[in-house]
This record gives sequence, structure tokens and C-alpha cells, in this order.
Amino acid sequence: MKTEELDEVLEHHKKWLAGVGGKRANLRDANLQGADLRDASLQGADLRGANLQGANLRDANLQGANLQGADLRDANLRGANLRGANLRDANLQGASLDFSVWPLWCGTQDVVVDIKLVRQLLAHVCAVKCDDPEFDEVKNLIMPYASKSHRASGLGLKGN
Repeated sequence: MKTEELDEVLEHHKKWLAGVGGKRANLRDANLQGADLRDASLQGADLRGANLQGANLRDANLQGANLQGADLRDANLRGANLRGANLRDANLQGASLDFSVWPLWCGTQDVVVDIKLVRQLLAHVCAVKCDDPEFDEVKNLIMPYASKSHRASGLGLKGN
């Protein structure tokens, strides 16, 4: 997709979000590989099957966006709001998700990730406080993986 076309879609979407005309962004199956979408307001946008490989989505608002089947490999999602986003079958291998909002609902079912993200998610689980003795058992099982996260030391976990 050409930059001019994308800018037009984003402008219409911004108006739609503000309730002053425009229309919801339909970027289904769009080729947005390497696109600069930093700080973009894409709440509720249709990005199903979009190629966002290597795209810069830093601090983008993707709340409620449909990213089902999207290719987000190596995308920068640092600080992105993914609350309520549908990530089912999306590929997030190599994506940076530091300081982002990871959705905790069934919309992440079948999302494809790499071991780096798994370790990061487990590190955050290990950093919570829970007074249930069963949690200590779980924590002991996952700590060897969580401690290898690039975020382990920042979460107060002993890294390897």
C-alpha cells in the first residue's frame, strides 16, 4: 500500500473515531510491511491478514483491532495498546512487545510467538505476588524459563 493511500485511510479512521464522519479503517490483507505507524490510532481497525512484518507500531493504539492472521514478525509493538485486540493466528515471532498491553482473553488463542516472548510473559507471571501455596509450585516450574527473559532483572528475577 502506498504511503498516500495509508495516510488517507488513517485520516478517515481518525474522523470515524471522533464521530465526525469518516469510516473505520479497512486494512484487511494490506501490505504494510515496514510501514511507520508510530502512535497511530487504529482502535477497532480491520487488519485481518495484513502484512505488518517489520512495521513500526510503537505506542500505537490497537485496542479492539482485528489482527487475526496478521503477519507481525519483527514488528515494533513497544508500548502498543493491544487491549481487546484479536490476535488469533497472528504471527508475532521476533516482535518487540516491551511495555505493551498484552490482551488476556481468548483473542490470543493460536497466536504464533517465539521463545523470547514466552519467557517474557512467564517472567511477568513470576513477578506477581500470590499467597496461594500452589502458586509457589507453579513459579518453581516456570522460573527456569522466566529467568532467561530479557526483562528478568528488571522484574527482580535472577537472570541467567
